[in-house]
Amino acid sequence: MSVDRAMAAPPEDFRPHRVVVLALDGLLPFELGIPHRIFGRPRDERGRRLYEVVTCSVRPPGPVETDADFAVHIAHGPQALAEADTVIVPASYELGPVYEEGRLTDELAAALARIRPGTRLASICTGVYVLAAAGRLDGRPATTHWAEADRLQRLFPRIKVDADVLYVDDGDVLTSAGVAAGIDLCLHMVRRDFGTAVANDVARHTVVPPHREGGQAQYIHRPVPDPQLATTTAARSWALGRLHEPIQLRDMADQEAMSVRTFTRRFREEVGISPGQWLTQQRVERARQLLETSDLSIDQVAREAGFGTAQSMRQHLQQALGVTPSAYRRTFRTGVKA
Repeated sequence: MSVDRAMAAPPEDFRPHRVVVLALDGLLPFELGIPHRIFGRPRDERGRRLYEVVTCSVRPPGPVETDADFAVHIAHGPQALAEADTVIVPASYELGPVYEEGRLTDELAAALARIRPGTRLASICTGVYVLAAAGRLDGRPATTHWAEADRLQRLFPRIKVDADVLYVDDGDVLTSAGVAAGIDLCLHMVRRDFGTAVANDVARHTVVPPHREGGQAQYIHRPVPDPQLATTTAARSWALGRLHEPIQLRDMADQEAMSVRTFTRRFREEVGISPGQWLTQQRVERARQLLETSDLSIDQVAREAGFGTAQSMRQHLQQALGVTPSAYRRTFRTGVKA
């Protein structure tokens, strides 16, 4: 994941980042609405919208069928794609040859050809098939709904399909898992563009977590622990209150009165990642918040986030965000407010 530093501070000749959502026949209304809800909220300190969201079709303005018992009227044709900074393709259940054969229709190919080089592309759920058929994912990592992952891999063997994550950020191309993972993806883009505080404000008003734990593994149907048995919720809550302290796996297991082996297995079943990976994620998020909102030194932030040393924090932020702590602070302490 990388931080788009150019977008963090609106210049004096301010123009909102233009998000164009491509509505295809058979679309899911819920997923169509996600970009409008998430990107429609952020504003700068002057109250100006940081994003402009436009919905377009591959045809002239008019109705587009949904998978429900109603159609939606789309006010823009494919010309809108030529003016996009980001194009998002939500899921559709009527992709035809795109889904069945992995090839674009002439109409869809002509529409996608209008997208300018360098435009950021994103998909929600089966919208990934459109990006894949357009050749935008060859040799790159991507994800989709876990139930579609095997089929996507067979149809497009050059893609590195990861069925375990909620979304994949590969720089200028991003893909998400099914349905609600589109919210995770859009919040991630807001966080990447304008920082944690702005994304958290959007999440609060949308009444969703600013960052969901784990990946799709926790949603795939498989034998689950007996609901009467203890979970790892208390251990996670305990750890979140002590991120600034050294936390051992044994310490977390003790909170649930479990053996380390049982706790680790149960944790993976519930969260989808290991306790160590989860702790690192939480500490990175804590460091981001402190870098954005406090005047603490880099050494102090490292201690408060539980990394111990500035060097350790630098390594973890470089791996997670692609930037150093100092660069991250310069990027997002810019006066942009939620």
